[in-house]
Amino acid sequence: MRKKEIERIPYLGLKKISRKKDVKYIGVTAVKIVGNKKHLFLEVYKNKKESKMVPVVRIILTEKEFWNYFPKTEQWTRQKVEKDGGYGNYIWGEKAVTWEQIEKENVLQSTEDLERIKKFCKIKIPVYYEARWWQYIYKHEDDLATAARIDREHRKFVRRQEALKDRMSHTAKLPEKRILEYADRIYFHNKHHLYYKKCGSWAKIACSKCGGVTDARWRDGISYESQFQKHTEEPREGKSGKCPMCGAVGTYKCQGKIKGEYSKKIHLFLGQRYKEDGAVLRYVEIEKAWTLGFIEGNDGPEMYNAAEELSGVEVARAYFEPGKKVQIDYHKHDLYRNEDFWDDCNLYGLANIDIKAATIMPETYEELKNTIFRYSGLKEYDEQAQEVNPIRYLQNYQKTPQIEILAKLGLSEIVKGINEGRTGIIVDASAKRLDALLGIRRERTKKLIEEKGDARLLRVLQIEKSLDQHWTEEQVNHLRETGLDIAHIAFVLNYMTIQKLLNRIEKYAGCAYETNCGRAVANIRNTAIIYIDYLMMRERRGYDLHNTVYQQPRDLSAAHRQMVTETNREEVKKRLEETEERYENIKKRYRSLRKEYCYEDATYLIRPARSAEEIVMEGRLLHHCVGGNGYLSRHNEGKSYILMMRFRKEPETPYITVEINPEQKKIVQWYGERDTKPDEENIQSWLDNYLEKLKSGTLQEETSEMMTMTA
Repeated sequence: MRKKEIERIPYLGLKKISRKKDVKYIGVTAVKIVGNKKHLFLEVYKNKKESKMVPVVRIILTEKEFWNYFPKTEQWTRQKVEKDGGYGNYIWGEKAVTWEQIEKENVLQSTEDLERIKKFCKIKIPVYYEARWWQYIYKHEDDLATAARIDREHRKFVRRQEALKDRMSHTAKLPEKRILEYADRIYFHNKHHLYYKKCGSWAKIACSKCGGVTDARWRDGISYESQFQKHTEEPREGKSGKCPMCGAVGTYKCQGKIKGEYSKKIHLFLGQRYKEDGAVLRYVEIEKAWTLGFIEGNDGPEMYNAAEELSGVEVARAYFEPGKKVQIDYHKHDLYRNEDFWDDCNLYGLANIDIKAATIMPETYEELKNTIFRYSGLKEYDEQAQEVNPIRYLQNYQKTPQIEILAKLGLSEIVKGINEGRTGIIVDASAKRLDALLGIRRERTKKLIEEKGDARLLRVLQIEKSLDQHWTEEQVNHLRETGLDIAHIAFVLNYMTIQKLLNRIEKYAGCAYETNCGRAVANIRNTAIIYIDYLMMRERRGYDLHNTVYQQPRDLSAAHRQMVTETNREEVKKRLEETEERYENIKKRYRSLRKEYCYEDATYLIRPARSAEEIVMEGRLLHHCVGGNGYLSRHNEGKSYILMMRFRKEPETPYITVEINPEQKKIVQWYGERDTKPDEENIQSWLDNYLEKLKSGTLQEETSEMMTMTA
């Protein structure tokens, strides 16, 4: 659209304003030729004398494009007439409330303007109310925006498909035979099954290797003919044996324990060179299935064959190229066309294809020597870890090339943490030295390497450097067992040395450090957390922690419980003060509500809550949620009321809490302790009777009679 040329076109101007008081905006239209194309000009003016010459907005429409020009700010926008598709929210004015108001406030200068808009905006969906003339514009704009979006998405899809075809054309052929042989040898150990069924001295045996079924004697006979019969060892479940037909070694499986097919799956990674110096990592699923076939015989199901099949399918491919993000393609199946295909995006939800750690085939490293990952350290890390996800490793290597050094130094735990996405491991990503990279003291690197980058040790060493401390090796080892973080240690160092802290934790735990006992380590960590929590609560309550009496309680558990009680008491007091101030209407309305809702009989009494404080305590004592802000707010505003139901002989002991709707005179809910309903049938009947009296207006009369009889 030729914006500069359009800006030079004079405004259409408003011929006259409307005398109707409700009219706020008037639209004027014209069709003009700009650059050999028809343009619909819609100018919206304020219904004021001083606004007749300059519009609020000039809307320009063509067959395939639309723009808005605001003279006041001299800005062009691509907003639709209705902002965000909002009801009554237009780009030239304020948001209206009703359709009637909208139609009165926004009008066209003449009927010719409406006909011009209708003729130019050839919309597919009709507009049923011509007074809403702006909907022609909006639907025309919406059609253009939809068409443009579809066109963009189509072009994007075409580019993606072309890129996918290019990747597939440059991907080497998968060596299926070599992969299957490797998997069968390494993972399935050329495993075969010998299915058997005993019958006296004989056994029927089916071999999954050769597929044959034969009868063989497993116990020696006494007859002359038995020495010429086929013999085998006694078949036993789970034991190894030889097939009497082909001699293959297999594992015996009892026929009665086999139900159809049994299979086992494993995954492998194969890395290959891609294009010049890129790499593709291929994730392959291998499955070995053993099947036993049955046929109906005279004495029930009989084995008639056995088979085994080794198969594989490529699940995903990860492409790495210099200067580009990793692209992962996924192998999918189309149920409608019943065919497999490759796609450049994953599935969704529970069907999401997950690439997990698996074994890397040895030839991968030879292939990677001529790629950007020739110095990645993947081979060294693979030798240290049990299973690796090389895709994730190489992604992290591209972000943090220093993990090559970490892998080659044997710091497998640190590399594992980086691959799992743990934060705080890398302190300075631009550092070239190991100590600066990990944020530890230089002299500590040897110990870290000796312990293969133990994660807890690394955290202690990082805390030591961060707090500018110099700890002994023994202190480092003991701190590692406590599991304390930097905030805890920094807090404690304000009042004691690190050695005093370690000594007290050991004393309170009753366990020595470095025992390699799981229970002892767990006890030390638990004690450390309790001790630090105790000290922090002491400090928050204003105690002087330089006093050794507070630092070293005789019984840590008892002292901790005491501080928890004090802290909770303070929190409750603060909560009560806040609610009493915030929901003051509850207290003010009590007397008037009491006259309406208070009732008692020989067994129970019910009354409204006296204050916000009482509602909060009701919730705490009965352990339910009535003390929450939602209930307090509704009672305070009169939307619903909280009633206390108690035994008449114990009027101050909480029993049942009731929420009632004052308009409908209906009980919303009622609960006792811990959201239970004690004596539910009896209580529900009593409350139903109470509601009947409340609705009939006889509640106060019966209450007065009851009080008189009692007196």
